[in-house]
Amino acid sequence: MPLTNEPAGLAAERDRRGRRAHDREILRLAVPAFGALVAEPLFLLTDSVIVGHLPDPALGALGVASAALTALVGLCVFLAYATTASVARQVGAGDIRQAMRQGIDGLWLAAVIGVVVSAACWPLAPFIVHLFGATGELAAQAVTYLRVSLLGIPAMLLVLAGTGVLRGMQDTRTPLVVSVASFTLNGLLNLWFVFGLGWGIAGAAWGTVVAQTLAAAIYLVMVVRAARRHGAALRPDLAGVKTAGAAGFALVIRTACLQAVLLVATSIATRMGEDQIGAHTIALRIWTFLAFALDAIAIAGQAITGRTLGAGDVAATRAATERMVRWGVACGVVFCGAVLLVRPLLPGLFDADAGVTAHLLAVLWPVALFQPVAGVVFVLDGVLIGAGDQRYLAWAGLWATLAYLPFAALAGVAGSMVALWLALGAWMVARMITLGARAYGTAWLVTGA
Repeated sequence: MPLTNEPAGLAAERDRRGRRAHDREILRLAVPAFGALVAEPLFLLTDSVIVGHLPDPALGALGVASAALTALVGLCVFLAYATTASVARQVGAGDIRQAMRQGIDGLWLAAVIGVVVSAACWPLAPFIVHLFGATGELAAQAVTYLRVSLLGIPAMLLVLAGTGVLRGMQDTRTPLVVSVASFTLNGLLNLWFVFGLGWGIAGAAWGTVVAQTLAAAIYLVMVVRAARRHGAALRPDLAGVKTAGAAGFALVIRTACLQAVLLVATSIATRMGEDQIGAHTIALRIWTFLAFALDAIAIAGQAITGRTLGAGDVAATRAATERMVRWGVACGVVFCGAVLLVRPLLPGLFDADAGVTAHLLAVLWPVALFQPVAGVVFVLDGVLIGAGDQRYLAWAGLWATLAYLPFAALAGVAGSMVALWLALGAWMVARMITLGARAYGTAWLVTGA
């Protein structure tokens, strides 16, 4: 009997040690990534809290303009995700110089895209706001916020690319420090510009632009120093920039699907009325905050998956994925309980009036209940991005969006905010099914640099 029990006991101990090792690595990357990721929604939450104390319809205008900005910047999130995956693969393969070379290409691509987007969208700001159904003073304030914020688009995209380089190098602590400093500065500047200088909603936009510009400068200095240290050239490599753009094209489609879902939801809420768009704006801020928190595990997934597949270790990739999914579900359950616990206090935090409060309290139920599903979705999304499985992610995004649209249309006809957020929940379930089916298979486990 001892002879048969000992191997089983040793195997169990090895499994426990393996799980602990994966947990340590996930936490090492995810905990700092959490702080860095929540900085962006905290920018928006800070704007919402400050602007919420301005006369109506400032909060609704912020919601419309922020939705447009989130869509524009979100389409370019591949600058962080694809850069993380490509740099991490080179790190796993042991070629640090090439890893930095790809990071530099990502920064050049970010700069070009940022300037083009900012210049192209400036004259289109009134048209973009009109697409959300905003009119009158609501539209005027939304255009003001949007146009000021567009000046910071190049800096925002450089921050995305710089963050991706550091994450690919398995460093999530530095982005945390930069994000905390930027968030602190953003809050202080917003208070000064909005109330101290009396700039109103424009002041909130200027505070974020200044904070993001300084953050971009910090990332540029750090990446340039690292590139020089490892002998990587700083000049733009047109072939490398084109390759980076091509690699990110499928992620643009995937992200466009995500943004389309959120844009449709915001447009429907805007057409329901000012109370509804106000409540939707706050609920979306809370959802985004929690989503970015869950995405911290996904960031760990991108870095770990890219590195382990670059090193040719499929078993480690599988084991890490399983552990991260468990972490995602557990965090989702915790977030669900937290939202339900603080639900009665949230309207007061945003100084919401009675009409907005009624709708907000109703939609916070689906916001909370779909958090465990979101935990699975974000983790698997990060793992597949880290694996470079962009083409499948694009198709999965299209199918999930098609599944969402009929539910959103029914919510618009019914004029129900709860139905609208249940439609968003159905979209998350569709994403979980498509991503889970892919992760269960083997087609995404491509090894090598």
